[in-house]
Amino acid sequence: MGYLIAVSLVWAFSFGLIKTILTGLDPGFVAWARMLVALPLFLPWLRARGLGPRLIAGLLAIGAVQYGLMYMLYIAAYQRLSAHEVALLTVFTPIYVALVHDALARRVAPRTIALALLAALGAGVIESGDVALDPVDARARWVGVLLVQAANLCFAAGQVLYRALRRRRAELEDHRVFALLYLGALLVTSVGTTLRGGWSSAAALSGEQLTALLYLGAVASGLCFFAWNKGAVTVSPATLAVFNNLKVPLAVAAALLVFGEQADVGRLLVGGALLVVAAAGALSEKPATRAPADEQGRKDYS
Repeated sequence: MGYLIAVSLVWAFSFGLIKTILTGLDPGFVAWARMLVALPLFLPWLRARGLGPRLIAGLLAIGAVQYGLMYMLYIAAYQRLSAHEVALLTVFTPIYVALVHDALARRVAPRTIALALLAALGAGVIESGDVALDPVDARARWVGVLLVQAANLCFAAGQVLYRALRRRRAELEDHRVFALLYLGALLVTSVGTTLRGGWSSAAALSGEQLTALLYLGAVASGLCFFAWNKGAVTVSPATLAVFNNLKVPLAVAAALLVFGEQADVGRLLVGGALLVVAAAGALSEKPATRAPADEQGRKDYS
């Protein structure tokens, strides 16, 4: 759980950085550059021998969806919405986490869904009034809203699938396979950037933008995505769903105090209180540290 808290704190500042520094660049190129920086961090530890082509393909696919496709959609939304709007619209990620998890398990877990909905309600209170349609640019803003939701679904699906894979294959070590996820993301963002004709952004990079990409790629993407997925393996689905929303009030606070954006502090406090209640409910559930029955006998990884 400590991994999830630390990552949420780092990610809270990423929204403002992207909006203020990187929105002039092609979204596909920004996503590709972040993955290009993240990949070398884990290449020295990659141990693909013995994984088998099916497992390698699965890891590449998870990375392509959770990081590659998600990033292209997510960064494109900044061209239509403000930083705090993008952050607030991620409130629906816990619902997607709960639904994807239950779909994979072929069951409905009312408690998990209820806690995810409560978390979304809390952050939704913060959002209320901030994502009102602009009459002049209503269509573009709606496109931005849909882009964020598509990105939320990709991120939720990827982390749930990785959690499920790791709990089936408890002998795997995260740091020895994580480069495959970033490689999958790098491949899909390469295709996306090519299709969009976005490679010209490389020639237009300023020193400030290059610095931001290096930081976001190495820290917010490279280290934090690894820490997030590692933390996701050790907590319950309900806890994972709630922690997907922890970054929302933190990102709003960063937007207010660091990047000069404005939001209703009253709504922030009320919504934050609901998030605390949801987090308390999720944390009361015993962490999922034990593998399912069909996986017993394998050494758990921590």
